[in-house]
Formats: sequence, structure tokens, C-alpha cells
Amino acid sequence: MNLFYVEDIPGDILDLPETESYHISRVLRLKPGEKINLTDGKGNLFLTTIERIDKKYVSVIMDECIREYEKRNYYLHIAIAPTKNLERFEWFAEKATEIGVDEITPLVTEHSERRKLRYDRIEKIMIAAMKQSLKAYKPQLNPIIKFGQFLENFNFTGEKYIATCMDTPRLGIDQIYTKGKDATVIIGPEGDFSPEELKIAFSKDFQAISLGNSRLRTETAGVVTCYAVHLLNLTTKPILKKHA
Repeated sequence: MNLFYVEDIPGDILDLPETESYHISRVLRLKPGEKINLTDGKGNLFLTTIERIDKKYVSVIMDECIREYEKRNYYLHIAIAPTKNLERFEWFAEKATEIGVDEITPLVTEHSERRKLRYDRIEKIMIAAMKQSLKAYKPQLNPIIKFGQFLENFNFTGEKYIATCMDTPRLGIDQIYTKGKDATVIIGPEGDFSPEELKIAFSKDFQAISLGNSRLRTETAGVVTCYAVHLLNLTTKPILKKHA
């Protein structure tokens, strides 16, 4: 089953973007009358029928819209220091999207190795991951922000954690996270957070957590966090609906 992305879906008849049209007509070689699924990345799943195919565009007719398709019972926000190697951070964004994350905020910390990102490229990677994993929600990618400003400016809901390797009292995320609760998890750079940063986070009621006995790379810690929260909330999910 293939899933295609259209940012804005205004009505019952739609001309698909050129890139998606090319994939449908030239790569998959689908024909008028065949059924395809679309999403706007906002939780809507559209079941459609191909009406017309020309040289550049594919037109579809809407058959049905499923709202809040497979909406999770929790909201996961990961704030993470981008890695020096940009491809590793892109890998995190891809895998986190596949597993399930709602919001990603890149952080600048005292030990940060990267302060600039290619947002257009990361967005494309997340869209591709959303389609590949048959999800109807595209994670929100926020502009990069300094650690202190993040703690001051964001309105956090649910439980708040900071993953660290430093010698401070901490429990495993599986021991402390409450199933079904929204959560914000902060993950630092390879050099971890500074003692002052941890002090500030604790003053904002963030709790220190461990992601296991191994010392993980930043991007691995982000993926482990997503998967741990996913497993702790795991319920039976319906298979992507097919047309009759």
C-alpha cells in the first residue's frame, strides 16, 4: 500500500503535486480508476480514485476522509542537540518519524558541535519517512534554539525528562514514564550537558533519566527514547485501510 503527501487538500477533486504525480504515473505506472491514499500530514487520511493522468499531473477524486488516523494517546516532544555530522541528525529525524514523534526541537548547548541545519532537507526526509511508515502525522520541526531559551520559552505539557550520563540520581525511562502521558525529553550532545545546564533543567522540574547502561550517541539516544515511549504505550493498531 502506497501513501502520498499533499500539504493542502482543498476539495473533492485535486491535482497532485508534480513530484507525487511523477511517482504515481512514471514509477508505479498506475492508471485512471485505481485507488490511492493521501495524507496532509495533519492526521487526515484521504482515500481517493485516480481520475486523470497527463504529462505532468495526476488528478484524483476524494472517496473518503478518515480524521485523526491512528492518532496516538500521547504527545512526544524531543529536544535534541544536533550532531556535528549532519547525516546522523537526519537519520534520527527519519527514524523518529517512522517510530512516532510529534515534535522535534534542535538545541544549542554548551557542548554543541552544530548550530546550523538544512531544514528543507530534514523536512523532505521526514515526509518520506512518514509516507514509508504509513503515518498521517508529520512531526513539527522547530527552529534551532539555545538551551536556556528553550526552557524559558516553551509551554511544556505532561512529564518532563532530561537524559544524561552524569552521576546524578536517575531512573530508567521505563521506570518513570507514565503510560498515556504527554512527555518532553531533552537529549544532549556527545559531551553531555554541563552541570549548570542540568541545574537549570532541574529547577524547571525536569527529571533525570537513564536510557540504559551503554553510552549512546546522541542520535541513538533520540531513537531509543522514541522507541521506549512507543513500546510503553503499545496497543494493537489497525492496518492501513484498503479500498474494496
